[in-house]
Amino acid sequence: MNYAYASEALKSQVNVSTWDAISHASPIVQLTLLILIIMSVVSWAIAITKHKQFNEITEADAKFEHLFWRANSLDDIYAALEEFKLSSMAKVFKLAYLELRKLADSSGDNSEEQIPALKGIDNLERALRKASDSEISKLESRLSFLATTGSTGPFIGLFGTVWGIMGAFQKIGATGMASLAVVAPGISEALIATAIGLVAAIPATIFYNHYVSKIRKVDLALNNFSADFLNIAKRNFFKEG
Repeated sequence: MNYAYASEALKSQVNVSTWDAISHASPIVQLTLLILIIMSVVSWAIAITKHKQFNEITEADAKFEHLFWRANSLDDIYAALEEFKLSSMAKVFKLAYLELRKLADSSGDNSEEQIPALKGIDNLERALRKASDSEISKLESRLSFLATTGSTGPFIGLFGTVWGIMGAFQKIGATGMASLAVVAPGISEALIATAIGLVAAIPATIFYNHYVSKIRKVDLALNNFSADFLNIAKRNFFKEG
């Protein structure tokens, strides 16, 4: 028997490239891989979009905060809001300022005192909290997809793995042989499904944790700004009782 020829024949049978393994995989495994690839592409798209969004908001908030502490009056800040359309702080300020104006209009205080004495600071607190929650909700949008990809990606890949191994055992049962040439294609597609599941899940989990951390920082900054605005309003526009 020509062992060299047999060895070369066996090598040609089991030397399966990644693309060959995918193209010859069962429809279920191919569908699993397609789902994982789509989830990975969408996750990267969300991550890139969020990176741009956070950079724009951080820069705009820094500029608005600089204006806020150097302006002579709240009216001057409100007049300049068109320059800070991307700033979360500016949007919180706008809603709080409008609520403050509403309280002033409803107070019926027509005195010519330099400092008005308004009531209803609870309304202003609610307006600040509502505005901050709205901005945080916008930042959290689509992050749930990253969390879903990170948590389910490995299990979806594991499903493809199990299905590929089942296919390998079915070939063993059909041929009555347990040689590498028989089981290699099924094992190969199974391992590829596992790898693609991890490739989709690991970056999504990293991105999710990264942006959750950034959201916490923005939330803290908005809470601090709301507290500062409330203190300024208390000192200058509200009376006790």
